[in-house]
Amino acid sequence: MNVIETEIDGVFIIEPRIFRDARGYFFESYSRREFAEKVGPVDFVQDNESRSVYGVIRGLHYQRPPYSQSKLVRVIRGAVLDVAVDIRRGSPTFGKHVSVELTEDNHLQFFIPRGFAHGFSVLSKEAVFQYKCDSFYAPDCEGAIAWDDPDLGIDWRIPRDKAILSGKDAGHPKLKDIRSPFGFDEPLY
Repeated sequence: MNVIETEIDGVFIIEPRIFRDARGYFFESYSRREFAEKVGPVDFVQDNESRSVYGVIRGLHYQRPPYSQSKLVRVIRGAVLDVAVDIRRGSPTFGKHVSVELTEDNHLQFFIPRGFAHGFSVLSKEAVFQYKCDSFYAPDCEGAIAWDDPDLGIDWRIPRDKAILSGKDAGHPKLKDIRSPFGFDEPLY
């Protein structure tokens, strides 16, 4: 796998080695050994999958300590714009984001470490999205910030009138209105 650094330390785009022939393709979507060598020793404990239609925006979510999560995400059908926002107090990139288009054709993956809010928008007719987490889901530790916070400047590539949100995701506070539970000196995973 090829690990591509982004503008924010600790956030990586993962490009797998794909072997193609007349039958189709094959690739290793995850190797604990290679991931530990190239990114870090992350112990993923839970896999999740969602299916969404065009215009759905999920996020921007995070879990507070002690159940904060690192995530490794990918798309197996369709296309999404995936976004990670740095919410670590004291970070030189606090409030900045990285986005990447993940598709069933490019097979890219996106690693989002602890201390980041995460979300995605569905750009295709539908998308099946998978992610690995290094901590179990803990509803009492849920946190989120507004997907449309103007201070973040995220272009979700979905017209506002086409955005489909859950009731919960429609009402999150702006980043400036929360006290981030993450410090810059805390481990990313």
